[in-house]
Amino acid sequence: MLQEWKDLWAAWDLVTLGMIPSAMLHQKPIDLRHKCLFYIGHIPTFLDMLMARALNQANSEPYFAQIFERGIDPHVDDPEHCHRHSEVPTKDEDWPTLGTVLAFRDRVRARLLALYDDLASGKRKINRNIGRMLAMTLEHEGWHVETLLYMLIQRAGTGTLPPPGFVTPPWEALSAQWDASCTSPSSPTVTLGPVAIMLGHDDCEGNDFDEGVCDQVEGHEFGWDNESPSRQVQVGQFRAEWRPISNGEFHAWWVNRKEIGMPPSWVEGEEEIQVRTLYGPVPLSVAKHWPVLSSYDMLSAYAQNKGGRLPTEPELRLFLDTYEVGFEGGANVGIRNWHPVPATTGLETNGGRGSNGGVWEWTSTVLDSHDGLSPTKHFPGYSTDFFDGKHHVVLGASYATIPRLAGRRTIRNFYQPNYPYPWVGARIVYDA
Repeated sequence: MLQEWKDLWAAWDLVTLGMIPSAMLHQKPIDLRHKCLFYIGHIPTFLDMLMARALNQANSEPYFAQIFERGIDPHVDDPEHCHRHSEVPTKDEDWPTLGTVLAFRDRVRARLLALYDDLASGKRKINRNIGRMLAMTLEHEGWHVETLLYMLIQRAGTGTLPPPGFVTPPWEALSAQWDASCTSPSSPTVTLGPVAIMLGHDDCEGNDFDEGVCDQVEGHEFGWDNESPSRQVQVGQFRAEWRPISNGEFHAWWVNRKEIGMPPSWVEGEEEIQVRTLYGPVPLSVAKHWPVLSSYDMLSAYAQNKGGRLPTEPELRLFLDTYEVGFEGGANVGIRNWHPVPATTGLETNGGRGSNGGVWEWTSTVLDSHDGLSPTKHFPGYSTDFFDGKHHVVLGASYATIPRLAGRRTIRNFYQPNYPYPWVGARIVYDA
């Protein structure tokens, strides 16, 4: 896991220090989240706080724990309604300087490396509590790489810098290649079910201190509280489209329904609709085969107009288990690309298995509690604060999801149905 930390730190530093110019530090790329500087301070603060709690030690910087502990996810319809969060300074001059925050970051990283040294030498013994803290803080930083990138893409070309050290993709050549290689499936849909499937895995944080369990770390799969416990569900028969809705398909429908608004993953150019990338907008003709990224509400309206609907969580889980290849099989995750690619599922090659293009996918399932769920004490409210009937489960992974998260089938993400910024697409399903 130590190498995973070093790889993640390299990615985090590339994004925060290489893609955010100083003029944007006190700006909000989207209104419903904090300014950029908050996230640069939040990541080391979260690690420091959870590490201190697990080791029964003090926080390195108490003031940072006050202002950087937790970000915001307000209700889209009523931004005044928000879960518990940190109270941040209201004036730019009252925030810590970037240099102060980075010096703190370095101290926290050194603290973590010292913990790994103690574990390696036997000075401190690993247990479930420490192991969970390490897994959770690593994945938390991975979540935020993606969150920050989907915020920054809203300013790509107007503030956000392109990924440093990477050459701008040859869009015209790639577009020609995709046009030539994007073979359609022989049938538009595949029939699945009825079948019983397992959701979740067995990883109860509430048992971490139990005798006979607390020292069992090797080979254990840690996860977030809403992933556990495992439970069997029945899935009825349904038909699913092989691929998520593409930009081209959605645009052909949208041109006669512009009153619904435009997906924030698009931008209106001088002559045509363009699609946002971290290198700046590209013509729709380049990205027409990519999955379209938009809100649940907008994509659900499209599905209903086509005579279908968006899948439930068990339905989508069944499809992804059956036809979606993992990270090592070619999925567009882990920043193999800094953009989506055309989906490849549905071809006879590999029995229909393939990539969905590198996006999360919406489900119609509303995030809620389930039997046996043990709310996390490491990160109180991580899931339970959003059992509000206003968040839908999304599955899969985007092109910026770290392999550790993208490769775990039990992982669940969640967003409000009218929150349009995350990298979430959708596939249509039909009642059989």
